[in-house]
Amino acid sequence: MSEPGLKRELGLRDLTFFCIACIVGARWIPAAAHAGPGSVTLWLMAAVFFVVPLAVAVAALTAKYPGAGGLYLWTRGDFGPFHGFLCFWTYWMGIACWFPTAAIFYMRAGFYTLGSTYARLGDQRFYLLTVALLAIWIALGTNMVGLKVGKWTQNAGGTATWLLGVLLVSTAALVWARRGTATPIHIWPKWDWGTLTFGAASIAYGMSGMEAAGSMGAEIRDPKRTLPRAAWMAAAFATVFYSLGTISLLVILPPEKINDLSGLGDVSVAAGTVLSAAWLSPLIALMILACGVGQFGGIGAATSRLPFVAGVDHLLPKAFARIHPRWGTPYISILALGTVATFLLAAYQLGDTMRVAYDELVSLMVITGFLPYLYIFGSAWKAGKRLSAASGWAVTVLAIVCSVVPTAEISNVWLFEGKLAAGTVAVIASAWVVYRRHAAR
Repeated sequence: MSEPGLKRELGLRDLTFFCIACIVGARWIPAAAHAGPGSVTLWLMAAVFFVVPLAVAVAALTAKYPGAGGLYLWTRGDFGPFHGFLCFWTYWMGIACWFPTAAIFYMRAGFYTLGSTYARLGDQRFYLLTVALLAIWIALGTNMVGLKVGKWTQNAGGTATWLLGVLLVSTAALVWARRGTATPIHIWPKWDWGTLTFGAASIAYGMSGMEAAGSMGAEIRDPKRTLPRAAWMAAAFATVFYSLGTISLLVILPPEKINDLSGLGDVSVAAGTVLSAAWLSPLIALMILACGVGQFGGIGAATSRLPFVAGVDHLLPKAFARIHPRWGTPYISILALGTVATFLLAAYQLGDTMRVAYDELVSLMVITGFLPYLYIFGSAWKAGKRLSAASGWAVTVLAIVCSVVPTAEISNVWLFEGKLAAGTVAVIASAWVVYRRHAAR
């Protein structure tokens, strides 16, 4: 049954593109390519041990708990009100941290891919942060005025992701035919701590996002039938996209020349030079930006349903439970997410280089983003999906542990770890304070 005021606007096509927009992020391909061809095996392992279990869990839990709220609804039903609130709160905060990091990547990649005239703007905070904020609010704004409009943002992002994948693979094939591969494609990774850390944190996080579709349960047509089909198609596409996309970048450039922030720009320029195709970089830049805005819209729309349902349960101020009378969306929840993401984007720039600020936000994003999976797979266990739960738990715990390990770019380890600890404690403590205050009423 739909929540009051929410409309069932998502069919199979819309939900499939929605899932693709939430799961697939072009930002993870340069990072994987920079780590070398062994990343392809890590993508496949993440698909088997994390994405498939998560798809099984989300499908089972959406059928068990139909309605808006997703992971909040599941955890509340299986573990009690506070655990449901803590799960929602940490997930919501993790997404608030995700927005700034994703916006920095997509906008910087867009600047670099447009060519040398614009590349310097990607290194200037004022221009980068201005465009990043603009992209965030455009995506959230289209979903605020109604899912009937907002879903086309996600559809455009999902379509652009398909096209970007086809374009990268086609370009790499032409480069290979003309001058061979820049990197020997040996996909078996070198197993060491660095590989384990990268695989557990970055690769696994890059394959997450399926649970976002569960938050839209009250707005999906025939969710018990539609969501599993969309989830499997999106999971298959994500696996193929990440694996072939990583190989494509490595065919064009060797790993040491692919920067994890500006790598798509580096590759598009190199491929354009080999193929004498000056139009290639602007086209890839357009696809990257469309992918980013679609992902902002999809994840923003899904995440905004969590505080809405918590507001309906009187665990947040009444404003969060409001549905706009004309648009039929939880507009206060969407505004709150955008406001917190804007604050974090600005706050984490203080006292650090942009690169260090980015790494700090990514680590905090992974910690807070993965904590709710402990609950999600716990609910899957109770729903009888025990093999999926055990596999998901193992990857989740490993990702959380690896996310606290500083990267080579971090010079002040104590400041880095202090910010992570303070940020994590603040998220959990704030959940307790807010819950206690409203539960007591």
